[in-house]
Amino acid sequence: MRSFFHLAYNVRNLDEAREFYGDVLGCREGRSASTWVDFDFFGHEISLHLGEPFKVENTGHVGEHLVPMPHLGVALELDDWRALAERLNAKNLQFVLKPMARFEGQPGEQWTMFFLDPSGNPIEIKGFRSFDGLFEA
Repeated sequence: MRSFFHLAYNVRNLDEAREFYGDVLGCREGRSASTWVDFDFFGHEISLHLGEPFKVENTGHVGEHLVPMPHLGVALELDDWRALAERLNAKNLQFVLKPMARFEGQPGEQWTMFFLDPSGNPIEIKGFRSFDGLFEA
């Protein structure tokens, strides 16, 4: 079965969202109306609607870090992850958790970075040498 996720959530300003998701992250804009806009979020559909974003707290214990919850995320192949990390660094993006490796040499070894969109919605981007490691325990 082939599938794509669809997630709709609130942002405070569509122009800021368009700049961030389009220009900073490089996501292609899709359909839109006066109160929402869709983006191709690394092969998946997100719909950003005008409204008050979720309440976010750093309550997720992952390794030695507390990460923002809830958060949206995507897993990329490592080369794509590294290219995106370089792009975000070049744009001087402020990270919640700077690009780094975690669980090195362990099952589930991965690279991660956390940042916020202009409305404060947390995003995690993971990188894997192979997607076979995505669900390793």
